[in-house]
Amino acid sequence: MAKVLYITAHPLNEEQSFSLAAGTAFIETYKEEHKDDEVIHLDLYKEEIPHIDAHVFSGWGKLQNNKGFEELSQEEQAKVGRLSELSEQFVAADKYVFVTPLWNFSFPPVLKAYIDAVAVAGKTFKYTEQGPVGLLTDKKALHIQARGGIYSEGPATDFEMGHRYLTAIMNFFGVPSFDGLFIEGHAAMPDKAQEIKEDGIRRAKELARTF
Repeated sequence: MAKVLYITAHPLNEEQSFSLAAGTAFIETYKEEHKDDEVIHLDLYKEEIPHIDAHVFSGWGKLQNNKGFEELSQEEQAKVGRLSELSEQFVAADKYVFVTPLWNFSFPPVLKAYIDAVAVAGKTFKYTEQGPVGLLTDKKALHIQARGGIYSEGPATDFEMGHRYLTAIMNFFGVPSFDGLFIEGHAAMPDKAQEIKEDGIRRAKELARTF
């Protein structure tokens, strides 16, 4: 049995979002095809995702100086404790599915906060004399991303930084398999938007059967 983290970063719903429409189709089909697997949905707009701030740094500093967790302030405990929960949950999963729109060439900032929460030395990577080494070498991941324009080819290719960033992070974590499913061009070609959406849903369902 595999444990899947279905991580969505969109404030709207699948009726309004092309990425969530494909993501919902993917995860529903996945559940049908992998009935023994556990799927955990993390809606990052509804989860508590602490930003790494002064309280977090001071809390980490106290722990590194061998102070007990109970010696942290209430705010330090809340934020450091939650960050630890998120990183432990991430490490315990076998598969990751990220669902995002392309916003301003990247993804919503809540996903960056989440990545910061799980990028922890000793958990997702480690430092060695030869440099950092990823520790998640038995995982696989997928990114479902809707793009209003065309970014897979043509002059806008170099402006897409959301999937490229996740690719770099998954590589840094040592994840050996990271795929992308892109639904693009619906804003640039509104007359074809429904066709583009339906094609993205179809491809998502197909991919779910083998992921």
